[in-house]
Formats: sequence, C-alpha cells, structure tokens
Amino acid sequence: MDNPADSPANAPADVPATNLDEILDVVDEQDRVLRTAPRSEVYRDGLIHRCVFVLVRDPQGRIFTHRRTDTKAFAPGAYDCFVGGVVGTGESYPEAAVREAEEELGVTGIRTRPLFRFLYTDGDRYSWWSDVHEAEWDGPVHPQESEVAWHAWLTEDELAERLTTWDFVPDGREAYRRYLSQRPTP
Repeated sequence: MDNPADSPANAPADVPATNLDEILDVVDEQDRVLRTAPRSEVYRDGLIHRCVFVLVRDPQGRIFTHRRTDTKAFAPGAYDCFVGGVVGTGESYPEAAVREAEEELGVTGIRTRPLFRFLYTDGDRYSWWSDVHEAEWDGPVHPQESEVAWHAWLTEDELAERLTTWDFVPDGREAYRRYLSQRPTP
C-alpha cells in the first residue's frame, strides 16, 4: 500500500513522480473532507487521508499474502495480507478498493465487499482512514512488479504463524487483527 514519506524532496520510492501530484482528500478524525492536497504534501505533512485495504481469498479460503518490494518508502520488504492504497480525491472507498485490487493483482473484474473502517495511527506522526474490504478471486494473478516482490496464497493457520515470525506492515497487521475480532466465530 502507498503510505507517507518524510518530504517531497525525498519522494517515496514506491510512488512515481507523476503520482506525487495526484490530488487526495485531506480528512479529519471523523473522516470528513477538509480540503484537497497533492500526495506529496499529504506525505510531507503527515495529513490524515483515506486508504483502502482488500483481503483477497481464493475459492479454498486461502489469503493472498505478499512481500512488498524493497523500494517502498513505507515498510520496504515487509509482508502484507491486504492489497490496497490511497483513495483519490472524489473517489469512493468501494471504487478505490476495486481499482487498487485490480492494479496490484493484475486482474480485471474483481468485486469487493466493504467490511469496516477505522482510523489507523502509528502513534507518532502518521494516520489514515482505513476502509477494509474482502474479495474472492478465482483465477490467475499477475502482481504489479513495482508493488509485489513475492506472493502466495496462505491458509489462515499459515498466515497466523507468519504473523508471529515475519515482519508485516503495521497498518495491515492492525487491519487483520480487527478483521479477526469482528467476524462471527465458527
């Protein structure tokens, strides 16, 4: 997922220069739009913005899990069990979820289902609204090389074990914790 960097002069390695000019909605703690700003300003100033997270399962219930490329500015080389990214200005969360999932997986025609939303904060400087979705994909994937260095479909038990031994992105780890706590118990 695309997340903040320290300054536009040190633009995120995972965001092409043209994306730094992308206009995002700056929002408050209640997810109300305050104004718009270029992605570079949002990252530089640690402004609250909107992101989507999509947990993708295959028909066997396994979860698409990947390692982020080492060129990512936020959590380079870390693992994630969500695909996703920032929501563009005027774009709805569901629209962004489909767009991001299709881009990162290299597929078309995916359908997502919204689950919940929460305000993620790293406790220091960065925070963003995180809209969590779920999708099922029955077909090959062709992950975006600039985003995904490795991928596999893991069972929930395999993912649970990896979460204790692998370095996962903190916002994805928090989203998955909330996902597990909010779903009905079998």
